[in-house]
Amino acid sequence: MESTFNVKEFLIALRKRLPLIIIVTLLFVALSGIVSYTMMKPIYQASTQILVNQKITNPLQSNDLNIDANIQLVETYNIIIKSPAILTEVIEELELKESISDLDKSITVSSEENAQILTLEVQDASMERAVLIANTTASVFQAKIKTLMNVDNVNILAPAIVPVTPEPVKPDPLFNMAIGAIIGFMLGTGLAIVVDQMNTTIRKEEDIEEITGLQVLGIVSNVPGSKEYNRTTNINEKKELIADVDAEKIKGVSNPKIGGSY
Repeated sequence: MESTFNVKEFLIALRKRLPLIIIVTLLFVALSGIVSYTMMKPIYQASTQILVNQKITNPLQSNDLNIDANIQLVETYNIIIKSPAILTEVIEELELKESISDLDKSITVSSEENAQILTLEVQDASMERAVLIANTTASVFQAKIKTLMNVDNVNILAPAIVPVTPEPVKPDPLFNMAIGAIIGFMLGTGLAIVVDQMNTTIRKEEDIEEITGLQVLGIVSNVPGSKEYNRTTNINEKKELIADVDAEKIKGVSNPKIGGSY
């Protein structure tokens, strides 16, 4: 007989294996929390903002044209600020042991659409070092752009600072534990389904029909000779025997012998 997916039976199977699903889910949540708090290195982030603003040299030149030119330069500056020409000087000035490639991976430069502001973000295991790299990169870029582009339109709008209580941006234990809960629930559900499917015990008439391919015509209840029947019969017989003995005792007390003892 062709088997079909039954949602009700599926939910019943999950409900029966609910303790297994809960245990697996909690195990993954605990594991994610332990890894996040003890094994993963905290990463801090410092950011600085750079303003691209061309100085007006010609009073007759439209201010709107200057703004449009600055916005177009922002996209170019996104690339220049992470170029080897800038990063090499940052490494030399700070005497960093990182390569240009490693330093490039720790720096992110972004800008909003139609804005003249660049946001430079640096991630590092030390908050103080992240602030130092961010400010040095911005300063080197401001100085080098004058010779690279022959312009003087870069100003540091907001330098990076060390907060009073630095908070790491990575890892996020709560987020990791939530992901662990989702993964644990999915794996627990899958494991429960596998365990239920591997159970070959015949539990209902439909199981017989599915295995044999034959239709069940009737169900045989407990009959004399079966263990359950014998157990029930023996208990009933013992109860009847006790009742008969009690009745005889009561009868003997209520009908004493006449004439005394023989």
